[in-house]
Amino acid sequence: MRAFKILFTSFLMLWIVNLSAQSIVGSAHDFSDDNWNTTGQICLVCHTPHNADASISNAPLWNHESTSATFTTYTSATMDATTGQPDASSKLCLSCHDGTVAVDNFGNQTGGTYFISGNDNIGTTLSDDHPISFTYDAALATTDNGLYDPTTANSGLGGTISEDLLIGGQVKCASCHDVHNGSGIDKLLRLSNDASALCLTCHNK
Repeated sequence: MRAFKILFTSFLMLWIVNLSAQSIVGSAHDFSDDNWNTTGQICLVCHTPHNADASISNAPLWNHESTSATFTTYTSATMDATTGQPDASSKLCLSCHDGTVAVDNFGNQTGGTYFISGNDNIGTTLSDDHPISFTYDAALATTDNGLYDPTTANSGLGGTISEDLLIGGQVKCASCHDVHNGSGIDKLLRLSNDASALCLTCHNK
């Protein structure tokens, strides 16, 4: 009986650790212990149940100041799609990661002093980052010849690329990253990139 209890306790602890590893709790987006977040809350930095900013589409109960920057987008002679200015969910990501808006500018507060730094600060020049805000469809895959058809190719998450990774038919920041750390994978990735697996989900190389 004692051995069973030890085994059960060990299993329970592993299960709890696994759950916490697949949650925003303890992830890079858990700001509850940061000294600039005097609320001690995790969700409130981005979301609020009341008086949310409804001016940005696909931003559920948004509570953070949004970037007003104009971005230099990605272009390439070998790219068959055309990128636009980041919008919707990508604009929300860049409202911290472009380095122009303080992370502690939430809850109608402005004038914050905590800005993202280092590699997490992408800046407003996106010409050296993976392109976002472009339509990825069957027509692009045919034209490009180096991409899988997103309407039929498996995403690795149970459905097609279009169903699981695209937002409004477009590639966004959240196509590769899960801001709530639902996968528990390093760098908030939606899929493991071991042996470039995430890249090869869309790129037919």
